[in-house]
Amino acid sequence: MQQQEGSGLQIRKEFPGAIRRVVVKVGSRVLVDDSGRPDPVRIASLIDQVAGLQKSGLEVVFVSSGAIAAGVEAIGWKQRPVNLPDLQMAAAIGQGVLLNIYTEQLKRHGFRLGQVLLTHTDLNDRVRHLNARNSMMAMFRNRVIPVVNENDVVAVDEIRFGDNDLLAAMVATLVDADLLILLTTSDGLYRTENGKMIDRIPFLQDITDETLDMALGKGSSWSSGGMASKLQSADRAIRAGTPVVIANGHQQDILNEVINGRDVGTLIMCRSDQKKLNARKKWIAFFHRPQGSIFVDDGAVAAIIEKGFSLLPVGIERTEGRFRAGALVNIRNVKGKVIARGLTSYSRDDIERVRGKRSADIPFVLGDRHHEEVIHRDNMVLIP
Repeated sequence: MQQQEGSGLQIRKEFPGAIRRVVVKVGSRVLVDDSGRPDPVRIASLIDQVAGLQKSGLEVVFVSSGAIAAGVEAIGWKQRPVNLPDLQMAAAIGQGVLLNIYTEQLKRHGFRLGQVLLTHTDLNDRVRHLNARNSMMAMFRNRVIPVVNENDVVAVDEIRFGDNDLLAAMVATLVDADLLILLTTSDGLYRTENGKMIDRIPFLQDITDETLDMALGKGSSWSSGGMASKLQSADRAIRAGTPVVIANGHQQDILNEVINGRDVGTLIMCRSDQKKLNARKKWIAFFHRPQGSIFVDDGAVAAIIEKGFSLLPVGIERTEGRFRAGALVNIRNVKGKVIARGLTSYSRDDIERVRGKRSADIPFVLGDRHHEEVIHRDNMVLIP
């Protein structure tokens, strides 16, 4: 690697060029002190760095955790509650606390913020998905910094099971970001031996099951993430076309170090042979939760992957799950591996009635109102 003049850090050869838009996600543990209270010094430092990126001409999205922790501190509780109504109340209070802090800090640099509260349902619905994207694009044009968080007050499942790593990956895909930076309290992913961290892994070509096994820890009592969560979210981002850096949010001037391509944290790049998806295909691939699966024979697998054909009923062997027409489903080979994902033209019950049959036979089974394809190619995305 080439050495940066005047710096003790090397420059990455693999680092993506021409970065214009970046999503920065900050975990709760980066924002709070050891007692779980928002740390004003750390927050000021991070906002200074975000403002610095914006001043340099970049478009920055700031995905912020910490609303529940801030609410708990404001209420005066000694620890994070476990029941959902209290968590939701803490989030509602904490959102205002954090936004006031961010607003005052950004004002020092002459910038405004725009609050964006999202749930998975918002991004799953095509109209609301586009509205969220258009709103954020308007913020970019007006040099407003979007500050994004999950809408914890209503997103019950997200409080119980989710985290903002996944949200950040989805936002990066939503706005076609050139880079996603996940800030945590670790220097990146570490190689492990006998359960102990040995050395930092500066670069990952891909994320595999072996990679996930190297992730240590499950987060703290003040956060719902952890390294495994970050790797899973990074995997989602790179498959959508956005490279990722996992880095230490406590390190001085970390955002500039990352943006300048210096060897900090762990860089995870997209595959060089990966095809770029259009906006609709991204929405299908990355913003839906599959409602079921369709298992297909080897001939259908070859037709879909090698020839780019739609899924026809003749190649279907069986279905799994309960779903209606228009639902997102996984397409799996006979061994169960997901090869594609798409929006089905038929319900599970109707697919069971026509599976294994030729398209010409469908009218005799379902009547005149039918489609030749179970999943049209335009509504399908291959899963590498």
